[in-house]
Amino acid sequence: TILPEVFIEDMRYEFQRGNRSIFSKRLEELIIDRLARKEQILLLLNRRGHSTFVMCRSCGEVIMCKNCDISLTYHEKNDSLKCHYCGHEESNPTVCPYCNSPHIRVMGIGTEKVEAYVKDTFPQAHVVRMDTDTTTHKNAHEELLYEFEHKGDILIGTQMIAKGLDFPNVTLVGVLAADMSLNLPDYKAIEKTFQLLTQVSGRAGRHDKEGEVVIQTYNPDHYAIAYAEHHDYMSFYETEMKIREASGYTPFNKLVQIIVSDKDVRKLLKEGTKIVLKLRKNLESEMVILGPVLPKIARINNYYRAQIIIKYKQSTKLEQVLQDIYAEFSENITIAIDKNPTLL
Repeated sequence: TILPEVFIEDMRYEFQRGNRSIFSKRLEELIIDRLARKEQILLLLNRRGHSTFVMCRSCGEVIMCKNCDISLTYHEKNDSLKCHYCGHEESNPTVCPYCNSPHIRVMGIGTEKVEAYVKDTFPQAHVVRMDTDTTTHKNAHEELLYEFEHKGDILIGTQMIAKGLDFPNVTLVGVLAADMSLNLPDYKAIEKTFQLLTQVSGRAGRHDKEGEVVIQTYNPDHYAIAYAEHHDYMSFYETEMKIREASGYTPFNKLVQIIVSDKDVRKLLKEGTKIVLKLRKNLESEMVILGPVLPKIARINNYYRAQIIIKYKQSTKLEQVLQDIYAEFSENITIAIDKNPTLL
């Protein structure tokens, strides 16, 4: 198959030119062109919900979940804020709970907002949205895909539309926020972004019609995005391998992550430190032991979590030491041991 042509659109430049829309000029023009030709369009957004978070523009505070260290996500349907970790829900405030300012705003962008914008901009188009919120009931996937295939012009979705779909009439794919996943605290985030971009690029022009892909980004020079533009797996692989080797990640090292959790953060760090000392004392000296550290989202459902990371090439003692630690500490705090983890 001929791979589609990929255009990288620098959204910083669009913004400087006064384009405040969620579409670059090129993407908007291509959508108009496809609608006129009665061809179909996929728009991929790397997240669900209407918008990411609610922020006060006067004091800069973000509305957080009361049980978890994470911002609440705005859902337009019932004008509410919801935690995607513990399920806590509250109504969207009209004034800032911290400084009482009325300048409280929904920030960021989600699939619901893209859908509303697309329907406004292209009122004649039949738009189908596919994300975790629209696919909750049984057979919802099939129904939505059937609706898109037979009646739809534009399918808006999250990762679930990136791979495996095969619509002969899709000739344009737009990726609205390619760098969303580059910023995740996970050493595989860059690889996942590259995979997502190359997979979704493969949705355009799969049959006799040629396809085009528009990737919108604030990071056009990032190697994951630059190599995805040219479908260049080898260069991506070589660059990523050098970085992984320098920072001691897989496949050059093996990793074990120990997550300890407890409601009392002081006790948690105290016990975590005891575990680290024990690991250092009982494992081979060349093994790297990091932690305990609180991750980016340190508290979920009122439980604090701390990570301990072990990096190593090989070890004869590790299995036994992990068993001993589990036996000694699991009475007192919650311990989970994860081999070859994705670091979150």
